[in-house]
Amino acid sequence: MYTAHPDRYADMPYRRTGRSGLKLPALSLGLWHNFGPDRPAETQRAILRRAFDLGVTHFDLANNYGPPPGAAESALGEALRADFAPYRDELVISTKAGYLMWPGPYGEWGSRKYLLSSLDQSLSRMGLDHVDIFYSHRFDPDTPLEETMGALHTAVQQGKALYVGVSNYNAEQTREAARILGELGTPLLINQPRYSMLDRRPEDEGLMDALDELQVGSIAYSPLEQGVLTSRYLDGIPEDSRAASDSPFLNTDALTEELVGRLRALADIASARGQSLAQMALSWVLRGGRLTSALVGASSPRQLEDSVAATRNLDFSDEELTRIDAIVKA
Repeated sequence: MYTAHPDRYADMPYRRTGRSGLKLPALSLGLWHNFGPDRPAETQRAILRRAFDLGVTHFDLANNYGPPPGAAESALGEALRADFAPYRDELVISTKAGYLMWPGPYGEWGSRKYLLSSLDQSLSRMGLDHVDIFYSHRFDPDTPLEETMGALHTAVQQGKALYVGVSNYNAEQTREAARILGELGTPLLINQPRYSMLDRRPEDEGLMDALDELQVGSIAYSPLEQGVLTSRYLDGIPEDSRAASDSPFLNTDALTEELVGRLRALADIASARGQSLAQMALSWVLRGGRLTSALVGASSPRQLEDSVAATRNLDFSDEELTRIDAIVKA
């Protein structure tokens, strides 16, 4: 039987989420790609156990994570029953709904019917009576935002979610979502955007400023750009890598010679800091404390340990930041 490490809270930094009372670990575990039937169940459980032992208390999912869709939630449900039942109240578990989950007109986007049906299905797969955070996974241009946010509010009223968030919402959409939720009495807790050294749209398009003004938390996904911001591609494209597969999220065309040159220059800065490129990339998004948390995936406990080690050095000199900007923006 699994027993959590007694010192699991000793080293992980925790950050308050907006103006709420909820704190999240600086690094959270995303169960996007590596939790499904094509991965050994024992490996999945080992990753989750190691994460919790390292103070990673937040497990982030969505209804369609797998593959196939729903598989990640089912895998977490099995791990919760086997390993984490005594620790449920020490965990923050989040899920989302918005992308295609089942056929027909009610299986995606932001209608009340879809969101609340999806949440019920997610809870069933995980064996839970509630999640800690329930997200609208993407803005729906064809459904009134009042309906989408009303569904999130209902999830809280029903006791099926403690907090609500949005993902892939821009600054204007986030402001309006926060206004509607505030009027309903369910504050917007958090926004989950894509954000990395290579993708700075949350900064450039005003989302981070909006979140600061609204006192809403933020958690970045893809801070390593699907593995691009790691050492994996510095010397070519490995045959077993995501870029070499048929992944719709990363392919060989994206890894140009120019990009690889920039990655090598960034890796030199990381090395001087005593970090790997991946660790520096995680430290960069967490710099200054503006971001609440960053999501990382893991295919093994060792990979997760390497990511968590990034939290030991979150400070950058002005010179380092200037050099990184010069490389990325060249």
